[in-house]
Amino acid sequence: MTGDHYFSTAPSTAGKPREVEFSVAGRDYTLHSAGGVFSADRLDPGTAVLLRKAELPDPDTTGALLDLGCGFGPISCVLASTAPAATVWAVDVNERARALTAANAERVGAAGRIRAVAPDDVPGDVTFTQLWSNPPIRIGKAELHELLRRWLPRLAPDGVGWLVVARHLGGDSLQRWLVDEQGWQVDRTASQKGYRVLRVTRN
Repeated sequence: MTGDHYFSTAPSTAGKPREVEFSVAGRDYTLHSAGGVFSADRLDPGTAVLLRKAELPDPDTTGALLDLGCGFGPISCVLASTAPAATVWAVDVNERARALTAANAERVGAAGRIRAVAPDDVPGDVTFTQLWSNPPIRIGKAELHELLRRWLPRLAPDGVGWLVVARHLGGDSLQRWLVDEQGWQVDRTASQKGYRVLRVTRN
């Protein structure tokens, strides 16, 4: 991978700082961002649909939540804000994204509850009550399937995964693959602006 990809481990693109503003569930967020990370200039439209249409955790939610492919941390910050008793594991291969997420965790008052780490730094015994992801479709189908095969099985028995995928980038075929080849229960809970919001549970 080259520095031109947001899924590089160490992007070479200039990390020009910027701020991204958005609102979710009545709360306004202003987060740090920088070049070389996913959707550096704005809240990605797919992420916006996910946060608007999926069922956000409530204040009684506990345990570990996973933000898979956290970027600069918008999903992590929303999860930590809506579920103050939970711990959010913010996972990304991009070291700049992890640094930004850590900084944004402090900005929203959740520094002790958002853990921005590389994939291999998540302890093997951690299971997740929820998994949230706007998955990196552009890494390729084989790599995407491997990513989901790695992380979805780490959901707790009654856990739930929330994914958002653009229809034109294979949202419907991904749903079929999860059901037919991987044995998950997948419900399309919303479709908006060309994006599918998928709720994934054990069958």
